[in-house]
Amino acid sequence: MAGFEQSSITLAHADSWAGIGTKDIVDRGAREALLDAAMAPLATLSAGPGIRAIAEEPDPLRTCFERDRDRILHASSFRRLAGKTQVFVFPDDHQRTRLTHALEVAQVAVSVARVLRLNVSLTEAIALGHDCGHGPGGHASEDALSPYVDGGYDHAVWGADVALLPLNLCIETLDGIRNHSWSRPAPQTPEGEIVSWADRIAYVCHDFEDAVDAGIVSPTELPTLVSTRCGTRRREQLNAFINGMILATAHTGRIGMVPDTAEALALFRQFNYERIYHRDESRAQAQSVIDMLRALVDHYIQHPHLLPSYEDMPCDPHSATATHEAVAYVGGMTDRFACRQAVTLLDYPRHRLPRGIDTLLGGE
Repeated sequence: MAGFEQSSITLAHADSWAGIGTKDIVDRGAREALLDAAMAPLATLSAGPGIRAIAEEPDPLRTCFERDRDRILHASSFRRLAGKTQVFVFPDDHQRTRLTHALEVAQVAVSVARVLRLNVSLTEAIALGHDCGHGPGGHASEDALSPYVDGGYDHAVWGADVALLPLNLCIETLDGIRNHSWSRPAPQTPEGEIVSWADRIAYVCHDFEDAVDAGIVSPTELPTLVSTRCGTRRREQLNAFINGMILATAHTGRIGMVPDTAEALALFRQFNYERIYHRDESRAQAQSVIDMLRALVDHYIQHPHLLPSYEDMPCDPHSATATHEAVAYVGGMTDRFACRQAVTLLDYPRHRLPRGIDTLLGGE
């Protein structure tokens, strides 16, 4: 269908009625002024094109952080998160991937940012992009790729400085992505600080829910302090942690969490590490990922002509450029593609692949 012509406009439905009640459209500059007037004193303000490594002209309608959010959403590194491990390699249909994790982090972060009158678009951009530097196979990829990177492979730093570099994002967005991990320096914006909390809140709650659904743990096994203060269901837990952040900010003006709730979150996270992330099966799976990814990187370092970037960036085997490009290529792979490359390129033994891949590859 081509739509319905009516009064010099094409409508989607024959009985369309929707409008906005005016013909006045507010441009970016006017929108920035309206948004700025409603924000908290220390909120990050949008300013024209934003501060970027490569100067750009401002968008006529979108703020600089709205553009960042849109660029991340359409980036291949973000799209590939759908095929990357959150906790379970090759998850069942209902289990989280890195992509659904990023979306849940954005939901938690935006829920807080709206109430605290911070820059929602910047918050969402940081949240959506925060894990774009993750390799296949979850955090095991950091252990796998660290020997090839000076200072080690940190998904937060790699995401900001390598994976998302072509997007020419604003410095505030990159700072929030680079420093969302608690082991990193504090983000330079309150929006980035919110994402640091939202990331932890989201993964603690949804990883537990996935583990319960998989039969690995039971809600009754949660420490009493956690279940009493935050409940045993994801909805109750998210509500407690989000409200704990908002209440703390209302009392102090700082981004944080009230101590009782923060204690519960810390104990909840510790429970997940002991019962989910560090269980024997998880450790064995992680070692399978590490061995496979290192074999792939070593092969590409020895044969850089196989890298997609070789045509534009020829390099010698075993060179620093070959190493960087090999890490970038393997780190960007989805779980399934990495396993397929290992089998087809290296004749990698199937019994050494992460558990579950045989079904996806069609067996022997």
